Amino acid sequence: MLTVNQLLQRKGYDIETIDPNATVFEALQSMADHEIGSLVVVEDKKIVGLFSERDYARNIILKGRTSKETRVKEIMSSQVLVVNPEQTTEECMAIMTEKRIRHLPVMKDNELVGIISIGDLVKAIIEEQQFVIEQLVRYISS
Repeated sequence: MLTVNQLLQRKGYDIETIDPNATVFEALQSMADHEIGSLVVVEDKKIVGLFSERDYARNIILKGRTSKETRVKEIMSSQVLVVNPEQTTEECMAIMTEKRIRHLPVMKDNELVGIISIGDLVKAIIEEQQFVIEQLVRYISS
C-alpha cells in the first residue's frame, strides 16, 4: 500500500499558495500558469482555505460576480481537510470520496509539505493494481 509520502516523492512537493486578499483573477492566473486545479490559501504561514476551479464556477460565474473584483477569501473553501504523509492512498481516496473533495493538503509537524489531488490518487492506485496484475500473470504463466 502506497503512502502519501511515497506518492509525493514520485510527483514532487511543489505547492502553490495564494494570499486570501488576492483577487480571484490572480488565483486563476496562478492556477493556469502552473496547470493546477487548486491553490492552498495561506495567511501568516497558516492554511486558511483552499481555492479551486469548483469555487470559481459556483461562486463567481453562477452568481454574476467578477473575478477581478472578488477576493479569494470571499469564495474559498474555509474548512480544509488535511492528511499526513504516513496515511495511505486508500485512506485518502476514502476521505475524498466521502467528503466529495478533490484536493488534500499534506501536513507534517504543523507544516504544509505538499498537496495531493484525486487524479494523483487514481493514477497511483491504477499503477499499483497494474503491478499486481503483472505479477499474477507471471505467476500463472510459469
